[in-house]
Amino acid sequence: MDAALHAARDRQSNGGTSGSTTKLNPTPDSGSRYDKPIVAAQQDGLPIIDISAFLDPSSSKDARSTTAKAISAACVNYGFFYLTGHGIPTTKLDEVISLARDFFALPLEEKNKIKRFDAGSPEGGDGARGYQGLGENVTGGLQDMQEAIDWYRDWPAEKREPGDGGPGSVKSLQGTNLWPEQPKELKPVYTDYIEQVKKVGEALVHAMGVALDLGSSKSNATQSTEDEELFVRNCDESFWVMRMIGYPPLTTPHTPGNDIEQFSCGAHTDYGCVTLLLTDPTPGALQVQLKDGTWLNADPIPGAFVVNIGDMIERWTNGLWKSTMHRVIHRGQQYRISVPFFYEPNFDAVVRPLEKCVEESGKKLIHQGSTYGEHLLTKVFSNFYYSKRTDW
Repeated sequence: MDAALHAARDRQSNGGTSGSTTKLNPTPDSGSRYDKPIVAAQQDGLPIIDISAFLDPSSSKDARSTTAKAISAACVNYGFFYLTGHGIPTTKLDEVISLARDFFALPLEEKNKIKRFDAGSPEGGDGARGYQGLGENVTGGLQDMQEAIDWYRDWPAEKREPGDGGPGSVKSLQGTNLWPEQPKELKPVYTDYIEQVKKVGEALVHAMGVALDLGSSKSNATQSTEDEELFVRNCDESFWVMRMIGYPPLTTPHTPGNDIEQFSCGAHTDYGCVTLLLTDPTPGALQVQLKDGTWLNADPIPGAFVVNIGDMIERWTNGLWKSTMHRVIHRGQQYRISVPFFYEPNFDAVVRPLEKCVEESGKKLIHQGSTYGEHLLTKVFSNFYYSKRTDW
């Protein structure tokens, strides 16, 4: 683990991969990265973008414009990038990872005290929140070799509906978050972290609105008004999700040239707006699919998030920005920790292609529109190996 940390720090000090010429906020007119974007990614890694201009109210219009152009180029070419300048101290990020490692080291009996149960079950589960053991999560019909806890934005108590499992049962996603008793510092540290990373998500989706050139904010704007704050308005009550994931090294050997038969997390796209991924220093685990179908290792950079756009951004942009397939194949020696934060639309936000993006894409509507909640529920229902209930 120490060797991996040193290697990652060397990569950061060189602005990317060892010996790379990667610069912050690369745009199509600021260098050669986007002359051959796939080759650039294979040689130098994903682009690195500094979001600080959208967190500092005194930033100049030019600084914000440069950041927005960099985001646009990264979303068009990859759907993934590194994010720096977010303002969350490295000490806080390290603490988040350390507490997760402490939790996953606990006996299974202790972890199962906050076990996830199916929605409508007599145990009071909502099908999503709580601890999931190894193999319980499913991607593409295959069991993922990971264990995790999921937390979501609180469901309003006045809108909670009873499930069909008797008193105390609820429908999908309508339960309460389950927090472990140990380590005792985990809940206060994580709830504080959530508030910090939500602000980063808000700044990022604002920058995306600017990147799409949706126009200046309008004083009488509604949820559907197409201006640079459209995403901000539709995420002002973000139905965020945070996962705390532990990956033991895969045990099934893989012979080069043959199909991979076991995944830490199978290939998938994310559901919502943007994912802000924090991981430990383990290299060679997270892989991003490039546009030529090849897979690129997205190794961690200390202090930076790995960011990717989700299905709702692809829908809003009518496919101009695509939600990129990614997977995890962890064959290292150490137990790997990952804490992704999913900054999502409001549960009832209606997501349909933007007129400007439809026009620019030159394509028909890729979707007729629906609420984010509808999309999320269909995904949650298919996510768990043991789910049998359908009362969502």
